[in-house]
Amino acid sequence: MSDRKHLVSAEVDKLIAAVKGTRYEARDRCLLLLMFRHGLRVSEACRLQLSQVDVESRVLHVARLKQGLSTTHPLRGDELGAIKAWLAERSRMNPDTEAFFVSERRSPLSRKTAWLMIRTYDERVGLPVDAHPHMLRRACGFALADQGADTRLIQDYLGHRNIQHTVRYTATNPARVERLWRG
Repeated sequence: MSDRKHLVSAEVDKLIAAVKGTRYEARDRCLLLLMFRHGLRVSEACRLQLSQVDVESRVLHVARLKQGLSTTHPLRGDELGAIKAWLAERSRMNPDTEAFFVSERRSPLSRKTAWLMIRTYDERVGLPVDAHPHMLRRACGFALADQGADTRLIQDYLGHRNIQHTVRYTATNPARVERLWRG
């Protein structure tokens, strides 16, 4: 197994595709997609509340942990579709909690369940790394850098207070230097 500490976008896509036809397809697809697209830590995802997900305004209010800067992120069409599918399923479960993600027992999803879920989907698709939840957060940083986002924007998006935690995403990114000698 590789000692790489992040997933690439194609691997994230494979993980998300692995949920198709599973018992918790709507929840798990939504969880994986939001963790990746918004760089959520597993605890941030598990602590997400219904009030933080505003489908009407198409925004996600991200409450960062580790003294990170909380931000509001726009929600894209595929994310809204996954959210709506999960909320319909969640509504049928009728949980007695404001937690956005809930378990089969209708209680807030635990970190352990999220870890096991990602491991299970990793095994299903046979990724070349041992996937764990934080790899989705790192994949977000690298994907943003691949799209040409500058270090400060990635810092704000991921809620890093210290830019040193963000530099890893842009320092080795070929897209960053590719733009230098255009013409």
